[in-house]
Amino acid sequence: MSHRNRVLFFAVLTVLICGAVLAALWLRPQPGGEHGQSAAQKEPFYTAAQFGIQTVHSSVDYNQNGKDDYADLLLGARRDAEDKPQYDNSYYQGGYPPENRGACTDLVWRAFRNAGYCLKDMVNRDVASHPDDYPVGGKPDPNIDFRRTAVLKIYFERHAVSLTADPNQIAVWQPGDLVTFGTHHIGVISDRRNRAGIPYLIHNAGQPDREEDALTHWGKISGHFRFDASRLKESDLIPFNSKTAKPSRLRS
Repeated sequence: MSHRNRVLFFAVLTVLICGAVLAALWLRPQPGGEHGQSAAQKEPFYTAAQFGIQTVHSSVDYNQNGKDDYADLLLGARRDAEDKPQYDNSYYQGGYPPENRGACTDLVWRAFRNAGYCLKDMVNRDVASHPDDYPVGGKPDPNIDFRRTAVLKIYFERHAVSLTADPNQIAVWQPGDLVTFGTHHIGVISDRRNRAGIPYLIHNAGQPDREEDALTHWGKISGHFRFDASRLKESDLIPFNSKTAKPSRLRS
């Protein structure tokens, strides 16, 4: 082999080796396990087990799909986050916005839909029965009440388990929990955690990354809830009916 060919051979070999090393580094597992680090996440995430925290599971599988309610709430919220609907808090005649649009509250009712519940109907029934307990001025509006954080906060105060608002009590925060910030924002707790063990927040404020390390800096936490259907009456639970729950039109 000539000197020129040897130089060319070793140059190509060096490029191939460097490429293989870079590929291995790129594909190596992250602390979060098999999910790794998605393009939307700038930092590696961690799991509850890495902090010695046992994940809480619901005793209820309302839609009987083989996943408990808390898992379904988590996965439903994550699906909406991954779909990234365009932020839209407009009033829709009939209530439901199109699937490709929505606000923070729409992520929540879609999470409940994934667990088999019609949060819209459950909220509207409670508001109609107890209008003085809700910030609706004595005039319930089924088209929008379930899409108001202030209304959802009171609904969960009445029908869910209230838990600590301190994010540093990391073992108490569990996947599928709900969290409100003041009366203006709401989200769902992820099963992913930051390096301090504080869970990620799944929420929609129109931001690019909708499952993110934001629990401690989004705003003052005003409520932390766990929807435990086993504590409610069967009559308080309403199943989601996809045949009647259709996207609506904007109010003209």
